[in-house]
Amino acid sequence: MSDLVARARAQRDAILRHRDEMTAARRMPDALASALAPDGFFRMAAPKAYGGLETPPLEMFETIEALAETDASAAWCVMIAATTSVLGAYLPESEARSVFADPLSIATGVYAPMGKAELDGDSYVVSGRWKWNSGGQVSHWLCGGCVLFENGAPQPGADGAPSHRMMLFPAHEAEFIDTWRTSGLKGTGSGDMAVARIRVPRGRSVSLVDDAPRVNAPLYAFPVFGLLSIGIAAVASGNARGALDEFAAAAASKKLPGGRTLASRGAVQGAYAGAYAEVAAARALLLQEIDAAQRAASAGAALDATQRARVRLAATHLTRTAAHNVRVVQDLAGGGSVFLDDPLNRRLVDAQTMTAHMMVAPATMELTGRALLGLTVGTSEL
Repeated sequence: MSDLVARARAQRDAILRHRDEMTAARRMPDALASALAPDGFFRMAAPKAYGGLETPPLEMFETIEALAETDASAAWCVMIAATTSVLGAYLPESEARSVFADPLSIATGVYAPMGKAELDGDSYVVSGRWKWNSGGQVSHWLCGGCVLFENGAPQPGADGAPSHRMMLFPAHEAEFIDTWRTSGLKGTGSGDMAVARIRVPRGRSVSLVDDAPRVNAPLYAFPVFGLLSIGIAAVASGNARGALDEFAAAAASKKLPGGRTLASRGAVQGAYAGAYAEVAAARALLLQEIDAAQRAASAGAALDATQRARVRLAATHLTRTAAHNVRVVQDLAGGGSVFLDDPLNRRLVDAQTMTAHMMVAPATMELTGRALLGLTVGTSEL
């Protein structure tokens, strides 16, 4: 176990102490963010040159997974900030330091180009409203994808489609709109954010398609979308492992008519073993693909479409397999698990909510299948 994973496990009591508050407020409490920040979890992908951890993808997966074994919402907020911190490798040094040099700084945001940016001198004038802003309320910096406009019209890219870039701006410049009323991942605060005609320096914008990393390190040879999909799968895996453990404890103590425990039933034993094996096998596949990609990146090799596709496929497979098997053990637990305060109820709705993310949605199977069959797929899609 790495030191970072050990530190994630050591945060269990702090997370549990704030979990009810997190659920009620539907966002991460400031006090919990302050407890997690000194360990560097929010900055795992930021360059070491700017005080980040530059954590290898495999260790990042295991760290996020360890947090999710305690609570999926807390781990999700960490995951979004950790993967957002990769932007530090793409920014000019002066801008990267302004965003990431503070060791307690947290940056989150939304990649989807839901905003509009028009160049005016050395700055973009940015307006927009973005959904799915996980962890924004505890962030110091936010980013939002924007379509680039010129003379009032979208600016076309090389492929003819509108160009877009991510704009980074101080969190105090945004309005948070409370739209996050969901069954799962309640504590992530993934509501809307909006800005109106703020100015963002040109150097504080990033295109993950057109820009190359400015920091030469193995982590930044790794595809950013692949890193995000790994992070989602890590939360899903930790949540499922937590559910398996919680079911095992409940089954050992739950008495059936006649005095037998739930765990003593053969049907329960077989179904539990199957769920355990399926989650473990899907997890092993992703770890294998992360390791292979990480080795290639460390050797200086560019990851081709097939390697990228295998990582994305394995991440999607783990996320969806985890959700299915949380449902299996929740079903085995019986009627008590339908109550909102039952741990397996929380695990189930969190697991199902994760599967809605576009990085692990069913369409990923078509995309990755196309690449694995040798058909043309742009590496920017992976």
